[in-house]
Amino acid sequence: MNALANKEVGKYINEYFVSSFQKVATFKIVGGQKQGGNVAAYFCAPDGRVLHVVAGPVDAGTMLNEAKWVVETTEKAMKECKDDGAKFKAYFRQAHADRLKNEHGLIVEAVTFDPPDPQDEKGALTYNDPSGRPIAPKLPPPPVDGPDVTLKPLQAAEAKAGGARDLALRDGKRAVLGNQGRVEMLMAAYSMNKIEKLYGTIFQDILGEKISTKPVEVLTPFPWVKEKERGKE
Repeated sequence: MNALANKEVGKYINEYFVSSFQKVATFKIVGGQKQGGNVAAYFCAPDGRVLHVVAGPVDAGTMLNEAKWVVETTEKAMKECKDDGAKFKAYFRQAHADRLKNEHGLIVEAVTFDPPDPQDEKGALTYNDPSGRPIAPKLPPPPVDGPDVTLKPLQAAEAKAGGARDLALRDGKRAVLGNQGRVEMLMAAYSMNKIEKLYGTIFQDILGEKISTKPVEVLTPFPWVKEKERGKE
């Protein structure tokens, strides 16, 4: 499952991307082993705006396909949109909406215009740490217009996929959508936003992880202290 250890994936990532990482979710280290937590890979523009996200651990083939999709879609968008940033953003969001339909069988309308940011983001739609400090805004996904009736097999496959969750539709019907489908749905509205605006929703709403300002909890971080105490007994 360690996709980045694959030579082909590593070669492609190194050719087209600059890699970095940050811990934001709580997990424990017990006996030198990581327990809990999760992972998300963010494909960003140089200024930190998110083009695409892979939610959760995936195999090498999936990671390579997702990385290639980002590069190829970016090249097409740059060719078609030239230097028009608004068109580029709209192009990418529509690309995510198309993926949601073609690969997951659900239809949303891409959000191509961003309303002005509220002056004070702290409130009901904001994730806060235990001290009350806002960590990241909570982003509502665009409503699903409905399932594409010609793509029922995709919904059947989605129901069998790991992590698939029930989803309410506008007409009162129900559908299912896994983690990556939920990412496509979110990106159809918020792709090309800064990573600091998106990561809270990815981790807490999609991956079900709790964001923490102290992401690593180490049981007995200084084992030699206990060893000394035992020696005194």
